[in-house]
Amino acid sequence: MDNLRKIPAIDEILMQDAIKEQMDRYSRNFVVRAVRASVEKVRQELLLEPLDVTKGTIMDRILKKVETSITAEPGTLYRVINGTGVVLHTNLGRAPLGLKAIEYINKIAPYYSNLEMDLAEGKRGSRYDHVESLLVRLTGAEAALVVNNNAAAVLLGLNTLALNREVIVSRGQLVEIGGAFRIPEVMKLSGARLVEVGTTNKTYGSDFEAVINENTALLFAAHTSNYKIIGFTQSVPMEELVDIGRKHELPIMHDLGSGALYDLQEWGLSEDPLIQDSIKAGIDIISFSGDKLLGGPQAGILVGKKKYIEAMKKNQLTRALRVDKLTIAALEGTLLEYLNGEPAEKIPILKMISSSEEQLYMKAVHLADKIKKSLGNWDKLKEISIEKTEDIIGGGAYPSLIIPGFGVQIELNEINLEAVVKTLRQSKTALIVRRQEEKMLISVRTLLPGDDDLIANLMLSLIDNKSILGGL
Repeated sequence: MDNLRKIPAIDEILMQDAIKEQMDRYSRNFVVRAVRASVEKVRQELLLEPLDVTKGTIMDRILKKVETSITAEPGTLYRVINGTGVVLHTNLGRAPLGLKAIEYINKIAPYYSNLEMDLAEGKRGSRYDHVESLLVRLTGAEAALVVNNNAAAVLLGLNTLALNREVIVSRGQLVEIGGAFRIPEVMKLSGARLVEVGTTNKTYGSDFEAVINENTALLFAAHTSNYKIIGFTQSVPMEELVDIGRKHELPIMHDLGSGALYDLQEWGLSEDPLIQDSIKAGIDIISFSGDKLLGGPQAGILVGKKKYIEAMKKNQLTRALRVDKLTIAALEGTLLEYLNGEPAEKIPILKMISSSEEQLYMKAVHLADKIKKSLGNWDKLKEISIEKTEDIIGGGAYPSLIIPGFGVQIELNEINLEAVVKTLRQSKTALIVRRQEEKMLISVRTLLPGDDDLIANLMLSLIDNKSILGGL
């Protein structure tokens, strides 16, 4: 506690020549924030400091941290190593892009491009043409449109097809996804009027037909990807809903959410219908995400009948929701991997999902060996072991599906595990791990090439880190 009393006041720190120089370069508020943050960091260090420290030493520490903070690389978006086993981790940016997507971004980003120019005719073109033909080929749809995310795709579809008119939805599909995105609220925002039918657990085709009238514009279905109702249930098969739509000359819109183009049944993912199968079933408009099971950039993709897609393109909302050249480039690169026929090998999230237990075990062995070499004979290391893991898809997809995998478990002696986890999380290249009681687990399924070396270096940095030696 005596050390804490020696921490200089903020005003005293601001009078130091080094700080005055920083205020000549940057705004006062920016420098003051850096000073306050640095003081707090030093305060936390002093709580663990067993020896008496002079006031001058404390001032030097603070000034050094201020300089490091101010001169550090600006920005707050960093690379993170995902050791959680959650493949589509929403908080970690969902799908990492494949090499071809990155190649296409790099090919376009530094230069001008033909984003909206028809080079053959020498006149203005459409930005949507670059990926529309690929989506049409892959899904069998008549037309396609890409906006900035799937919520935007749903909003645009409803606003275009059902403004000031009624949309019929089963009560069991009035979903909410992350960030409080609720189907009823989106409908209200779109200008469509929601008509609920059936009950939470049971809805029949006759429920839809009973409320169809001259003001009905659309029959809507939402794939309940982030929860599952089991037991005494009944839902309307898409084939039946399509028949009802045809009978009453009403379009069907299906929000598929995750949206899969690649058949993952072999690995237990059979609940999400393939987009191309939904098109074959006769659904008029399908919306899905670009950065979930597709494995591409964040985008909302609409595929379906040409007359409906063309109407959406002409909607004034489309300009507000449109994607930029980098999203289009990344999506084009991703879709080309599907056309080339090896998406499970080339698209990172598909490779993660399709990895065999044997492959994951060997990956865990390799990582464990590297960590052992890093930590060596550290007296705080109790045990490193290879353990089975229960991985999940994440991103609001397959909530009940557990995918067996492997990970590396680390148990430490006389170490504050929370401090270790925090240190790894706040490292320059952050590592996010699982906690199991007083042990740390790194699932290898979600590790990318090169992550093992970075993890080994992070583990090595723990040995001399005083902030984690506070005991349990």
